[in-house]
Amino acid sequence: MRGTEIREFLDASGRSAFGRWFEGLSGAAAARVAVALTRLGQGNFSNVEGVGGGVFEFKIDFGPGYRIYFGKDGERIVILLGGSSKKRQSAAIMAAQAAWVEYKRRKSGKA
Repeated sequence: MRGTEIREFLDASGRSAFGRWFEGLSGAAAARVAVALTRLGQGNFSNVEGVGGGVFEFKIDFGPGYRIYFGKDGERIVILLGGSSKKRQSAAIMAAQAAWVEYKRRKSGKA
């Protein structure tokens, strides 16, 4: 069985909001996020909830309650849009929703 492909969304300047967030994590938190990404890659969406606008949140019960935000492009592709702690999730969700709109706009070829 084929796994789920995980990609990072890059903004217009080629930067990844998810990557910037991930780089700022402690080693222990980064390890937990890496495990969560492995689970997503295996198709395990058990800790996932929709947060609106086609964006999903993977909850990690560790430390301040980390969150990974992503969109699903078909059944086998996950586009990472960002991450946050529970404390910052409102702003992170809005940013992820805006990134998802941009991803879909670019994919459709509309300028």
